[in-house]
Amino acid sequence: MITLPGMQCLVTPLSGVYVLEPEPLRDERGLFARTHCLRTFEEQGLVGRFVQCSTSFNRHQGTLRGLHYQAEPKPEVKLVRCTRGAVFDVAVDVRPDSPSCGRWFGVTLTADNRRSFYLPTGVAHGFQTLVDDTELFYQISEFYVPELSRGVRWDDPQLAIDWPDPATRIMSDRDRSLPLFDDIRKGWT
Repeated sequence: MITLPGMQCLVTPLSGVYVLEPEPLRDERGLFARTHCLRTFEEQGLVGRFVQCSTSFNRHQGTLRGLHYQAEPKPEVKLVRCTRGAVFDVAVDVRPDSPSCGRWFGVTLTADNRRSFYLPTGVAHGFQTLVDDTELFYQISEFYVPELSRGVRWDDPQLAIDWPDPATRIMSDRDRSLPLFDDIRKGWT
């Protein structure tokens, strides 16, 4: 268990993957809440230094992006938050030596619940929007290196991710053609 002052840290079934819920201070003006603190993260053994921030705006409900990760020697830790709308956010453990390798965990992130999803290196990330006009904000520990970009198929039967069933699913051709988890595992030997 880790302790992050000003936040509840929910442990997931995936090793090192956490859902962070801010504990807002409320008054007649609204609220104030801490969503990140370098010192606190590092004291708890988490990566807290982020070199890049990105945003993902998605116009339509049912947009699915992922499952993406960046390989060695520059793997990424991600801290992901929904700043507008709502998503079903998914982590898949693709670390060969992890006790949760090949398992997935999903959480609903919304602008209203202000949750963050902490994803350590070796964890693939993807999401599906639950409403139109949804935006995610990413804090990323490494610079993007295109040739290290990797992914896992969203509909891999071995992973059996229980995605929401939208009226229409919108995806890129690249994401539809990502490799299956077993194909990734073959590269580990």
